Amino acid sequence: MSGGASSSRRAPAERLADRLGTRDHAILASLQEFRLMSGSQLRRLHFPGGDQSTQARKTRAVLRRLTELGVVTRAERRVGGVRSGSEGFCYGLSGLGHAVLDIGQLAARRHRSNIETKSAFAAHVLGVSELAVELTEQSRAGSCAIEELRAEPGCWRSFTAHSGARRVLKPDAYVRLTVGVFDLASFVELDMATESLPTIARKNEVYVDYWRSGAEQQASGFFPRVWWCVPHHARLQAIARTISRLPEAVHGLFAVTLTEHAAHALTHIPVTDTEGGA
Repeated sequence: MSGGASSSRRAPAERLADRLGTRDHAILASLQEFRLMSGSQLRRLHFPGGDQSTQARKTRAVLRRLTELGVVTRAERRVGGVRSGSEGFCYGLSGLGHAVLDIGQLAARRHRSNIETKSAFAAHVLGVSELAVELTEQSRAGSCAIEELRAEPGCWRSFTAHSGARRVLKPDAYVRLTVGVFDLASFVELDMATESLPTIARKNEVYVDYWRSGAEQQASGFFPRVWWCVPHHARLQAIARTISRLPEAVHGLFAVTLTEHAAHALTHIPVTDTEGGA
């Protein structure tokens, strides 16, 4: 966002901010963090409990109002098929919506104000959003407490490798939970089975470099487990084999689970390197 665009949006953003309620701001914050969410995901996250049809109607009304105010953008594509109705529409934050959230910040940040809806991108981003919603639902059910939940790029880590080179670790999400007396932290990689296994291996090597740097351990006292969330058993076995080719000392840094079991895996003390749920 250029300085001129920032200035042109600030005045209307300030006027709008006072018109938006607490839940409105929470919806905008979710869209800023996760970039793209479906109507169904927003309903489950911000309109929990009660009759589902009633809550869906409330969600539609709020999203329609936020869209008309120009702080939310609705994509034309749907997820979940035709029968999903308006709950299947994808929503993102507009430039004005970002400006509303930037009020009170020392300086406006640069944001992408359009929604990218290419199929592969949308499926991946919505997958991360779905995991966040499922973890929130588990938290409400009492199985965990969410201490931190960040999507990219907020969860990225910059560090200095042993070679002296600056590197950036780019997980899809970072999750820190309290489960009973345990603290569980995870870097999440949502795999769509579209990347080659050599690419997966290189990504794992970046995690190993980051672990060896000690930066995360110094900041938080421990190193999160790296969870690869995959779409099917064949991919689970393939990534598990890729991990097995790393030095044995670092095998315990990694685990693999089916995406459909990811929320369960992240909220339970892992006992094996693969949590396929078979």
